[in-house]
Amino acid sequence: MIVRIVKLLFKKENIPSFEGIFEETKEVIRKYDGCLLLELYQDVNDPSIFFTYSHWESEDHLEAYRNSDFFKEVWGRTRLLFDDTPQAWSVEKIHSLN
Repeated sequence: MIVRIVKLLFKKENIPSFEGIFEETKEVIRKYDGCLLLELYQDVNDPSIFFTYSHWESEDHLEAYRNSDFFKEVWGRTRLLFDDTPQAWSVEKIHSLN
C-alpha cells in the first residue's frame, strides 16, 4: 500500500474555490480504481495550508490516477489557486498504533 501526502498552500481568497473543487470531486477520487482512503486536512494555525492523504493499493494504481484525464482536469483547475508550489510524498506505512 502507498500513502500519498500532498501539502497545498492556497491564496486566502482561493480557499472557498478549492473547497468547492474538493467537494465536487472527492467521491470520484475515492472511487477511483485502487484508492482505499481519501482525507483532507487543514492546518490549525494557517488556514491557507491543506494536506491531502490518500491510500492506494499500489504505486501503479496511484500513477494510473495521476495520468488520468480526470486528474489532469482537476489539477489544472486547482493549481490556479496556489500561493506556492505544492509538495508531495509517496510513503509506505511502517507502524500504526491505535
